[in-house]
This record gives sequence, structure tokens and C-alpha cells, in this order.
Amino acid sequence: MRRIINSLLDNDLYTFSVCYAYLRKFSRALGQYTFVDRNNSVYPKGFAEKLKEQFKMIEELRLSDEELGFMRNKCYYFPNWFFTFLKGFSMDSSELDIAQDEEGHLHISVSGYLWRTVFWEMPILSTISELSHELRGEFAHYNREHEYQKSFNKACRLIENGVKFSDFGTRRRFSFEHQDMVIQSFVEAQKKYDKVGFVGSSNVLLAHKYNITPIGTMSHQFIETCSLFGYTEANYIAMDYWQEVYAGNLGIYLYDTYTRDAFFKNFTVLHAKLFDGLRVDSGDNVEALEAIIGKYKELGIDPSVKSIVFSNSLNVDEAIALHHTVNNRMKDSYGIGTHFTCDVDNAEPMNIVVKLTAAKITEKRNWKKVVKLSDDLGKYTGDPEEIEICRKTLQIE
Repeated sequence: MRRIINSLLDNDLYTFSVCYAYLRKFSRALGQYTFVDRNNSVYPKGFAEKLKEQFKMIEELRLSDEELGFMRNKCYYFPNWFFTFLKGFSMDSSELDIAQDEEGHLHISVSGYLWRTVFWEMPILSTISELSHELRGEFAHYNREHEYQKSFNKACRLIENGVKFSDFGTRRRFSFEHQDMVIQSFVEAQKKYDKVGFVGSSNVLLAHKYNITPIGTMSHQFIETCSLFGYTEANYIAMDYWQEVYAGNLGIYLYDTYTRDAFFKNFTVLHAKLFDGLRVDSGDNVEALEAIIGKYKELGIDPSVKSIVFSNSLNVDEAIALHHTVNNRMKDSYGIGTHFTCDVDNAEPMNIVVKLTAAKITEKRNWKKVVKLSDDLGKYTGDPEEIEICRKTLQIE
């Protein structure tokens, strides 16, 4: 069997940034992650065993000196000791529990120290996605030249319309080779223009290959972990911790773990000045834009000096329309995922996630369930009873 994941850098930047934050602030904390297939897909018989083989092979991977050199150059916000740590790091598939029921549904959980298990989200999702597309026979109909031109045209349209964009598509890509081709097409498209449009990729390996900027800051799991201290102040604590760790770097805050309204109650003038901006990952994008502009004005801050990153299931048309709506009122950019890396003819994208569902701050504590609400009701993840506790605590309708 061919190995799908061939480098530890074949992961999103936020995996590394959250790992470092965990080492700094939650070095003894443990977590449990759960795989969720929102389409309740039925997988072919033996799929779970194929996954186990893939993840066992990942244990062989180590970061090369060349890969670490790229990270030292581009990820200047990490200290030298973190690169020494990464040089010795390896994955451990015993942290995974993978099963397939009689109906063909997948059941996957991950358990272990958070600074270790944070690395499993992307390999699980990208492997399931690629293996599914392959076993469905969709690889046989893949036309690289046609798909390259589609991607190239998308980049040209975005750049011509003044949109700054990055690839966020690792988790639900058609294949690694396709994501590689997409990035190549963007790099080539960018050469046609004097103005900058394509700014980078969340995938560190592909950023390395094309010598572009790895893009990303944090994921919801870090804020979920901070909810061990209580839902009411989880965002406040997460913002404080993030600034302690990164001292002004990686300054885009992902605010929607417990809805925008709950976040705004924790968003002080100090935080608004310390963070470069906010990422919109759920809810209505225009409504979020106007609310964020209003919040900055309420805090006495000119929103035009702040950044807003949209990453909520966007396509090219939506990104262009949003950019015109922003109309220079904020510094806007767009992280686009599945529309870039799985918009393939005759292929159906997956709708899968891996979310932190329980944590404890040290080995001696009891497990506590954690949840993610967001501004989309359909994207709530976690134990239903715990979701209800969170909603009542935060007075969310």
C-alpha cells in the first residue's frame, strides 16, 4: 500500500502553533478527539484496516534538516528549542482507536497528551478524504490539465478583483497531488500580476516546496481547552495565554468557538489593540463583518487598521462579493479550503471533521467534556448535554 502522508510537514501551520502553545501553557493536559462525518457516510468494507495501515506508516516519519531549516526561516515566532523538539518528534498510532461498524460507518477517537495528539487531526482527515476518492474510482477520471486550468483561472479572477487569498484546503483535499497542483497553479497565476493576491498556504509542506508563506494561527481546540476554567471566560483566558506565548505574533484570533456574542463580552480594548484582527469561520459573513466593525468602533478603534480573515466555506464568487462589501473598511483576506482542493469534476467532497471533545488539565484530574458551538447551529460539536450546559451558561438562545 502506498503511503499517503509522506512528511510531518504535510499538516496545517496551526497544528505547530497550537502544539507550541500547549507545551507552554498546558504541558500536562490530556485530550480526547472525536471524528465526525456530518454526512454519515458508509465506507467500503475494510476501510478501517486500511486507515490503520496508513497511520502505522506515519510513525516512520521524521522532519529533515531541510524542512526544519524552512520552518526556522519562515516561523520566526518559534524559539530554537521548539525546533529541537520537532527534530525528535514522531507520531504514535497507539493514540488512535479506529473501528468500522456493520453498516460501514467509521468511528475514530484520539487520546493522549494534547501537545502530541494535536498532530493527528490533519492526517486523519486528509487520509480519509484521499482514500475515499481513490476507492470510489474518482482518480480514474481525473484530468490534471483541466483541473490545473480551473485552479489557475480561479486565482486570476481573485487577483484581478483585488482579493488576497490563501489555501486552507488540506483537510478535505481530493489528494495531496491535487493540492500540490493547485498551489503550483496559484504560484504561476501570481506571476502574471504586479499586485499581490495569493499570499500562502496553511499546508507547511507545500509552503516549503514553493517557498511561500505558511498561513495560520490557531484552531478552536485551544479555546476549548481554556474552557476547563469555565465557558464564561474561556475566550478571555485564551486571548491572554496566546499573547503570553506569541507576544504579538500570529495575531489573528479565531473567535467563534462559543458564538460571536459570547466572544464580544470578553473582547476588551486591550485585546482589540493586541490582536491584529479576527477570523470569521461560521455564521453569515456580511452580518459578522458589520458586527465586528461595530465592535471595534464601540471600543474606540479604527476598524480600517484591523484585519478580518474570512474562512467560512467560501468559493471565488463569494470571496469577490465579500471583498467589495468590505470596501476598504477593514484589511480583508480569504482562506479558502474545499473549493480550492476538492472542486474536481465528478468528485463529491467529504464533510468530515475531528474535534476535541474532552480534556483534563493534568493526569490526576477527571475528564471534562468540551464543546464547540460556533455561529452555525449545524456545526455544534460535542456531547449534547454539555452543549446545553454551555448554552445556558452563556445565555445563548
